[in-house]
Amino acid sequence: MFKSIFKGFALVAATVALSACDNGNSQPQQGQQYEVLPVSLSEYNLAPLTEAFSLNCDHCRSMEDFVPQIESLTEQKVEKLHVTFNESAQISAIIFYTAVMQLDGTPDKALMADLFAAVQMGDEATAEERQAAVEKAFETRNLISPYQLDKTQQEKLFEYIVKAEEITTNGQINSVPAFIVNGKYQVITGGHETVEAMADTIIYLLKHPK
Repeated sequence: MFKSIFKGFALVAATVALSACDNGNSQPQQGQQYEVLPVSLSEYNLAPLTEAFSLNCDHCRSMEDFVPQIESLTEQKVEKLHVTFNESAQISAIIFYTAVMQLDGTPDKALMADLFAAVQMGDEATAEERQAAVEKAFETRNLISPYQLDKTQQEKLFEYIVKAEEITTNGQINSVPAFIVNGKYQVITGGHETVEAMADTIIYLLKHPK
């Protein structure tokens, strides 16, 4: 299952088709298992391991199942950055960062699952049904929904969105899910056959000079 999902990631990311990487003692290779970002994102104080994602992305939703394993193997908590590279991603970023600013951190797995489900309800769902699902995800956790923010909260939310947009643009993050390591490297998801192989690359990059 993991292999087939990762092949899907490779297509979404529009990466070059790569042969399976050697899971022996070979060192991850730039251009195959990882790439250096066009500019360092260190000024944004990203967590050592950050997943760029979008609530609209079905592959990002599937990746949620593997995040706990990645965290266990790398001994790093995966923080999240919501991309803003198109209109639908921008709208979803508003939903995500409304939760982040109230929780002062990445939402837990259960809330993330509810947010993914609300955003990805399908074409048959009406705008009213989508809004109701989003509001329910917030209200059941005693959080204010994106539709109920006051002016002060909207201004604070705007700061999160601006920062996410700057990182998305400066890092040239054009496809998701994508793992950013130390604000300098991006893991090439399609260059790995297993979660263990990708974790090995992440561990290598975590120890790489910043």
